[in-house]
Amino acid sequence: MTAQLLDGERLAQRIKMELADRAQRLSAVGRTPGLGTLLVGDNPSSARYVEMKVEECKEIGVQSFDVHLPATATQAEIEAVVDAFNANPDVHSILVQLPLPDGINEEEVLLRVNPAKDVDGLHPTNLGRLVMGAPGPLPCTPAGIVELLAEYKVPVEGQHVVIIGRGLTIGRPLALLMAMRRPNCNAAVTVVHTGVHDMAALTRTADVIVSAAGVPGIVTADMVKPGCAVVGAGTSFAGKKLVSDIADDVAEKVAWITPRLGGVGPMTRAMLLRNAVLAAEKVR
Repeated sequence: MTAQLLDGERLAQRIKMELADRAQRLSAVGRTPGLGTLLVGDNPSSARYVEMKVEECKEIGVQSFDVHLPATATQAEIEAVVDAFNANPDVHSILVQLPLPDGINEEEVLLRVNPAKDVDGLHPTNLGRLVMGAPGPLPCTPAGIVELLAEYKVPVEGQHVVIIGRGLTIGRPLALLMAMRRPNCNAAVTVVHTGVHDMAALTRTADVIVSAAGVPGIVTADMVKPGCAVVGAGTSFAGKKLVSDIADDVAEKVAWITPRLGGVGPMTRAMLLRNAVLAAEKVR
């Protein structure tokens, strides 16, 4: 069996073309979408992530408001930037790049973001709206995974989805999203993690596996049933090499699989841009 690649890069490019058109229409009426980004310190991965966001904003016509503070910035200085973004009518959405330096209360910083400007969809107000099934910005990686599976017509509704990982950014919101009665979701969802006894017994029953554990090769060929779909949403580094949660031999057994590069990552960024444009569209 040769697995079909779930090409997130190709889909993300199409989404960005649509967003560019929406951003242009907003700019024509004097409301250019604006994204405020806050980077604290010099973490190379964080810096590159923000740099990519700025580049993609330029691609689609979203204005970037970028603030880079030194690692020595205080809690008050960081919160002051968030407050300034909240007060700026030209900033429609806000990205606080994590992790913040040791000694900074991340929760207090994130809670300070106006929920209407929450581009990550992870503010408690917006997570609460997700639980209720109310409209609001969706967490970027979960939304991107749902879109990617739908694009390649992977059956999800009524199927068994196993999610490995229960983190705030992917596992928990994805479980909520995929269990809801909405298009391309409505699944039976099981959430497992590295503390679960005999995880493989559960993954072997899955029609769709999404691994967000950040453990290299945690999903192996003997853990999947033939013909299922496997999404690698967790990554880690071996030196400078990006390593997937999905072992190489899995591709020989499944029907759909994400590539090591160009799968979930581009979709996460596309969903962030979508949230940014949507936030500008909602301003009246």
